[in-house]
Amino acid sequence: MQKILVAVIFLGVLLAGCNREKDECVFVPPVEDKVTLSVQQFQDSLVNLTSKEQMVGLLTRQPLLRDYIFRRTEYPSDSVFINDLYAKLSSPHMDTLVLETKRVFGDLSGLTQQFEEAFSNLKYYYPDFTPPKIQTVVSGLETDMLVSDTLIIVSLDFYLGQGAKYRPKMYDYLLRKYDPNDIVPCAMLIYGISDRFNKNLSGDKTVLADMMAFGKSFYFAKHMLPCVADSVFIWYTPDETRGSRNNEDLIWARFIDSQVLYATSHKVKQDYLGERPVTIQVGEKCPGRIGQWVGWQIVNKYAETHPDATLPQVMKAANAQKLFKDSNYKPKKR
Repeated sequence: MQKILVAVIFLGVLLAGCNREKDECVFVPPVEDKVTLSVQQFQDSLVNLTSKEQMVGLLTRQPLLRDYIFRRTEYPSDSVFINDLYAKLSSPHMDTLVLETKRVFGDLSGLTQQFEEAFSNLKYYYPDFTPPKIQTVVSGLETDMLVSDTLIIVSLDFYLGQGAKYRPKMYDYLLRKYDPNDIVPCAMLIYGISDRFNKNLSGDKTVLADMMAFGKSFYFAKHMLPCVADSVFIWYTPDETRGSRNNEDLIWARFIDSQVLYATSHKVKQDYLGERPVTIQVGEKCPGRIGQWVGWQIVNKYAETHPDATLPQVMKAANAQKLFKDSNYKPKKR
């Protein structure tokens, strides 16, 4: 029976190429007070250090860079950390990475403009929001990004994309989130999942609660970058995005038949929400994290059926079961 369902659910994927859907922009805020940023770049400074003393001085002034990007706390002592890091920064490989970042990102004007767009929109919805400082580095593929309320550090070498000489060592389906156009969407997703904006009931441990939390984070990020394609936020291929849309009713039927929504086990959460190439429980071509994607569709439906609800009000909807019920989410066959 499962094999039959699998075949039915993703038959539409084979035909999806004939239906070239485009993501529509969501509401674009009429921003009047636009945010302007000055990105602090450390990539050249790090590879041009001429002594360990210089490196220590720079990292002493930048403790988050030292502790979170270069992972000082994982070393047994200061001397081991200093010697290892200086050897890495002095390596010719680092020069190659810096040249690659300049080839891909240029003067960072494009990246800066997208951060400015996202933060301008964020400030529109949350007028008290203070944009963080932005710093860029080349970490030697140590750490991809640090996001806090006051500072975002981006390791540009993680986001060089296809064709780069050096890339993070991970499966291809995970590498999708490390293209140049993924940086700002990823930062907005991290903001969107944080309890600073995303309110949830701490006692609700169901799959549905996690689905709603993820769904609100995608809803949030999409509104910060209204015309960025959905596939960029969810890291699906265009075919996976279209296949999920075209078969949304059948995906939902699998969730209901398998009694997924109110499960609390770690295994079920990993199966439907976790990082994996496919959600085999739904179908052989169903992309991973499908529960996150369904959660996004439920939140979109809630916003559609509650047009007077502002983005902050949607994000404050802490009761996952009520949000789901009030959404009237019942996907129909396309």
